[in-house]
Amino acid sequence: MSDPLLKVKKKLQDEITALEHELNLELPKELMKARAHGDLSENAEYKYAKERQGFVSARLGQLKKRMGDLGMLNLSNLPTDRAGYGSRVKLRDLAKDTDIEYKLVTSEEADASQGMISTTSPIGRALLGRRVGDEVKVQTPAGIKEFEVIRLQTIHEDS
Repeated sequence: MSDPLLKVKKKLQDEITALEHELNLELPKELMKARAHGDLSENAEYKYAKERQGFVSARLGQLKKRMGDLGMLNLSNLPTDRAGYGSRVKLRDLAKDTDIEYKLVTSEEADASQGMISTTSPIGRALLGRRVGDEVKVQTPAGIKEFEVIRLQTIHEDS
């Protein structure tokens, strides 16, 4: 099975590379240029560059942690009979008697307009571990929604 997380990892790595370039090359130049203007206490360019440096550094930490988390994700450990990452889940909205289908993905891949919801979203979290026939209650910003799982296709069947 090819790694379905490859695109996500590449996107994260590209952002890490760009931020490291900014942190190690561009920001030091901006700081040196701002220092050359003299008094640092009223130097907006210096203050901005220092703030940006802090932001970039924090974002790099988040991205590297996320890469580590994704690296530890073993797709062969995902359930074959219950909803998990990569599963396509067809639900019946019990209040409206309509059907909707979602694919459970990482937060980086999520696109609600394409039916791709994050496993960390309220509906995504509620669907994890569910089987066909299970009823699911989800607290959403619009109120409590009730669904029934009517079809499930796991990542193992998708490839």
